[in-house]
Amino acid sequence: METIEVRTDNEQYPVFIGKGMISNLNTIIKETVPECSSILIISDSNVAPLYLKLVKKELDGHQVNEWIIPAGESSKSLREYEKGLTYALRCQLDRKSLIIALGGGVVGDLAGFIAATYLRGIRFIQIPTTLLAHDSSVGGKVGINHSLGKNLIGAFHQPEAVLFDIDFLKTLPVREWRSGFAEIIKMGLIRDAEFYEYLSSKVESLPVKEDILEKVIKRAIELKAEIVSLDEREAGIRAYLNLGHTLGHAIEAESRYQSISHGEAVMIGMLYAIKLSEERLERSIVSGKFYDWISQLGYANWHPTLNRPGLLLERIKQDKKNSRQQIWMVLLEECGEATLEKVEDQVILEQLDSFKSWVKSIGTS
Repeated sequence: METIEVRTDNEQYPVFIGKGMISNLNTIIKETVPECSSILIISDSNVAPLYLKLVKKELDGHQVNEWIIPAGESSKSLREYEKGLTYALRCQLDRKSLIIALGGGVVGDLAGFIAATYLRGIRFIQIPTTLLAHDSSVGGKVGINHSLGKNLIGAFHQPEAVLFDIDFLKTLPVREWRSGFAEIIKMGLIRDAEFYEYLSSKVESLPVKEDILEKVIKRAIELKAEIVSLDEREAGIRAYLNLGHTLGHAIEAESRYQSISHGEAVMIGMLYAIKLSEERLERSIVSGKFYDWISQLGYANWHPTLNRPGLLLERIKQDKKNSRQQIWMVLLEECGEATLEKVEDQVILEQLDSFKSWVKSIGTS
């Protein structure tokens, strides 16, 4: 078992990583959530049949309720959020109650937002069940989507603990591995070039091999924890975690969250940001082997929404990171070093056209 401490100005909590970690759940609750009066487990229709019974078995002695949401990004909605609050009220949760988020990023974001706002805030624990949730479960950003954009409604609400049981990843389809691994690659690109080199040399296919999986997840979470500890509320370097997300979120929203996963969209967004960075610096940031590597891992570098640049630009302008209708994008100075720069609308459009030409030139559109 590995333990990482996440520290912010006002909070400190552990992230536990390892095989069979769920057997420690009751002990973790006793240590991190004293005087727990009742528990509400929030999960989804994919995860609950696999792991809900196992989790409830570890909660003997607690008053436990459960609420299951439909699987998928569409559940990060105002409608589902209201239904969750209503259910919590009917369960008579009080300020000493605990919410457990059992699932991927959608469950964690929604459950965390319910915890952040119910009775002005109650405690919650993250139990991520996807590789992607290694990122979203750490750092305290919780929230829901709006029809005009992703994650536009939310709060900062840190969990009491994060319990990452690697055994839960065994049931993930390869596409979910790609979605999560894109965020791991991102951490190397923005923060740790040596970690990026390790990934590109050791990970030849997905799923990640079991003998290095725990090490890979641990280092990605360590990097995320470092950034969160320095900038809990995204006033500075935490914005670097959005590499690839400006265009990625726009692609997701324009596709109505149907035809592409979060990580797949972020990978296209990272490719776009890398090409824009290289054009601005007039030099290469990553070698050509990078593009061969991500193709080998199964990532696409194109999506049909990129044929609608004007609509994507409007989506980008609704991004929560923008200020006074000015677009700010995370770019790279070099591998392992990110920067935040203002980018004009026309540059966005021109680069989308250049990006399309580049994709065609490498023959993979």
